[in-house]
Amino acid sequence: MRTLAFQMPDRGGGPTGPRIRAGRPSRRVRTLLVTLGVLAALGMAFTMFAGFWTDWLWYRSVHYSSVFTTTLWTKIGLFFVFGLLMALAVGFNIWLAHRMRPPLSAMSMEQQSLDRYRMGIAPYKTWLLLAVTALVGLIAGASAAGQWRVWLMWVNGVPFHQKDPQFHRDVSFYAFDLPWYRFLLAFGFATAILSLIAAALTHYLYGGLRVTSPGSRASAAATGHLSVLLGVFVSLKAVAYWLDRYGLAVKSSDFRATGNWTGLRYVDANAYLPAKNILFFIAVICALLFFATLWRRTWQLPVIGFGLMVLSAVLIGGLYPAIVQKFQVQPNEQAKEAPYVQKNLKATREAYGIDHTQVSEYSGKAATDDKTKLRDQVGQTASIRIMDPNVVSPTFQQLQQIRNYYGFPTNLDVDRYPTKDGKEQDTVLGLRELNLNGIPKNNWINDHFRYTHGYGVVAAKGTESDDKGRPVFTEKNLPSKGDLGEYQQQVYYGEKTTTYSIVGGPQKEIDYSDDEGEKTTSYQGKSGVNLDSPINRAAYAVAFNEPQILYSGAIGDGSRILYNRTPKDRVEAVAPWLTIDGDAYPAVVDHRIQWIVDAYTTSNGYPYASRTTLGDTTADSLTATNNSRAVVAQQNQVNYIRNSVKATVDAYTGDVKLYQWDSADPVLKTWMKAFPGTVKPRSAISAELMAHLRYPQDLFKVQRELLTRYHVTNAQTFLSGSEVWQVPDDPSNDSRDSVPPYYLSMKMPDQKQQVFSLTTTFTPNGRDNLSAFMAVDSDPRASDYGKIRILKLPTSTTVDGPKQVQSQFNSEPSIAETISLLSRGHSQVEYGNLLTVPLDGGLLYAEPVYVRGGTLKYPLLRKVLVTYEGRTAFEDTLDQALDKVFGVKGSEPPKTGTTEPPASTNPTVRQALEDAQKAYDAGQEALKSGPDWDAYAKAQKDLQDALKKAEDAQSAADKPRTSGD
Repeated sequence: MRTLAFQMPDRGGGPTGPRIRAGRPSRRVRTLLVTLGVLAALGMAFTMFAGFWTDWLWYRSVHYSSVFTTTLWTKIGLFFVFGLLMALAVGFNIWLAHRMRPPLSAMSMEQQSLDRYRMGIAPYKTWLLLAVTALVGLIAGASAAGQWRVWLMWVNGVPFHQKDPQFHRDVSFYAFDLPWYRFLLAFGFATAILSLIAAALTHYLYGGLRVTSPGSRASAAATGHLSVLLGVFVSLKAVAYWLDRYGLAVKSSDFRATGNWTGLRYVDANAYLPAKNILFFIAVICALLFFATLWRRTWQLPVIGFGLMVLSAVLIGGLYPAIVQKFQVQPNEQAKEAPYVQKNLKATREAYGIDHTQVSEYSGKAATDDKTKLRDQVGQTASIRIMDPNVVSPTFQQLQQIRNYYGFPTNLDVDRYPTKDGKEQDTVLGLRELNLNGIPKNNWINDHFRYTHGYGVVAAKGTESDDKGRPVFTEKNLPSKGDLGEYQQQVYYGEKTTTYSIVGGPQKEIDYSDDEGEKTTSYQGKSGVNLDSPINRAAYAVAFNEPQILYSGAIGDGSRILYNRTPKDRVEAVAPWLTIDGDAYPAVVDHRIQWIVDAYTTSNGYPYASRTTLGDTTADSLTATNNSRAVVAQQNQVNYIRNSVKATVDAYTGDVKLYQWDSADPVLKTWMKAFPGTVKPRSAISAELMAHLRYPQDLFKVQRELLTRYHVTNAQTFLSGSEVWQVPDDPSNDSRDSVPPYYLSMKMPDQKQQVFSLTTTFTPNGRDNLSAFMAVDSDPRASDYGKIRILKLPTSTTVDGPKQVQSQFNSEPSIAETISLLSRGHSQVEYGNLLTVPLDGGLLYAEPVYVRGGTLKYPLLRKVLVTYEGRTAFEDTLDQALDKVFGVKGSEPPKTGTTEPPASTNPTVRQALEDAQKAYDAGQEALKSGPDWDAYAKAQKDLQDALKKAEDAQSAADKPRTSGD
């Protein structure tokens, strides 16, 4: 084969120039590569710095920098301590194995074949050792840093002053101590295993271990070294057996009689617990045998001991409990398990705060035949809410949006506000928040500088509608005016405000628009982070991936960046140890709009208490359609929960305040020790704020789910399953999701006056008739706040449940015909909340029925369904329906509400909406007379034309005033 040779030019020059070495880049290329590498490293470093720096600036801006620093230093401390421990342990064992290597002359042929590997790593063995130990140290440190919550709870834990019934240890041992001990044990196992692997590989590489060579398989030094590491491993296994004894009290398992189960059962107490004790002593003996190898220099006894330990684990820890379960428990399961079920009942009821639930027998049948008395009792028993906050949001949107760049949440809220005569009434309300999708032109300036906030509260009476089926607004228009008085109306922080805004600088913000044009403002609050510093601007440009923040002329002196603007996000950020309720709600408090956020402390370590998953337990028909109300992040199981904190977020300044609500909660006390000064005492809650606090929905949903089984206190009844209930499906739709609980001012049979309450119903497992009605006092000013009352229906009689009542409504011929007429053309019928009210021994059901008509399709109240004792009415108003059901008129005159047209600053829009209302009324008259289908068709066409005219006029009015920059 011919070889081609290429002659390189001489280095010294000549006719062909200087020599260039083949395969090496020029100096210019190397310089460029080094420069690019340095720039890339600096870019990565600044990106990491930007994330850290912006977090620090944000926490400092909300005055919770101690949360940031405590969390940060805890993570750093755990990272370095455990990372260093792991690195030292593995590195020391590698160094020790290398030091114990036999002389080369003693190496076998097998080991001599590894010479090339030893020779290859010899020049780099120090660096290789450092690299391996650094790698395992980084991994271990990162894992330990993630345990910062466990560490803080362990080091700050306070006692519960309650002991478990099996080991008589304080509950704090299981909630705060045991999780930390388990982490230490897992870290110890990882350290022992990695050290054992590293030492074994080193011994093998340097001849201390042999695999295929004849003669001794291990040198004396290797035998002693590895025996000690195995002894450490087995010692840790002994500790694990000892901790497993306590772990039985918080162990979850499937129990055929009850399903999900936590705590010891008969087989645990009489088989697994003794087995753990025996295995503990066996493991201790086995560990001593491994340590004894230092003197005996033989594997025989340790290997035999280890084999016996494994065999014992199979026989004593697995086979024996199975025999006990099969031949002792199953033949007489209820008798054997009853004492342990009783412990589970007690612990579960205590852990979820349902141990003081009042269960009363309720007949389900009216106690009197006096119809006049029953009719008059309705108003005294409950303020029946016919404005469903989960239905009327589009109506608020159409009548009170005013500008397209405002919007209301999908689900409005229910609160209590005083009327002009000083009495409180249930009120449906929502904030007119910013809706960036509605601005005429989206660009960076409009989205982040000019359109920065919403404006005002819109509120309506919950128990009334006007004669057009619209809400009776008590706070309306733009700016909002009404019964709420004067307050700061700008909404910079809200549920729909998910993007950042830059305020307070040279660029003016749009406050609101009226007939006189745009009203502008400049943010005067101290919220957010100041962008005067170039470093801050550069950090946020990187953090938000928006280079314009760095050089835009719209940012100047006084510019501040607002972000993390939803109430849930802000509370969760300043208190990462809390679980946040899915429904934050606004209230006007002390002349300011405050978001009120309920927060929970939870634990997974309450002995004998059954576990639940918050994300699943709190799901219902509302969370299925509105993810913002779901506790989606909480998929971990818990078995202890308290509504320990009430938080507020100012809608203008973004200020977050945490108030201690449950002063007896040990978990909250622990976190308050870990983060001192972050939670204000309960006494700091003002009287005006107290008037708007309420019992949280998610806690109520967790409790009602537990009460489907844990309303009984007798173990035998619990085991039989005869008293198991279920939460019914929402009857107003076909989603098959659970019915949501409803806020309602009402009184239970043992109460003297109405109290703002949260209510729900239960049906028997697998059936649709009613089992029980449940309510909890939700007004914190009431003496019985938080008291759960259950009215239990007799099993000997059948009382219609929500689904049956809804079915009865739909199957009534006259009602079905009217519903069919209402839904003709382009109209849609929508059912509101089916409210249940205990009345004189019976149960009254009331349900508003809305009709969506026309192009814009917003619901108006058209009918009210009422049933009591098998009598059903379907009338235009609640009073008319009640009069028909009871056959007598109420002593109080019916409330008709107002007939004011919807608010609008544009006369064309106002006139078009009035024409639409007239057309709709004409259509309803046509249905009643005959019906006259020709007249109805003409009315529907007039309705669509009027609504289209209103929509076009509103859009035209918005465009010239909101063009932005």
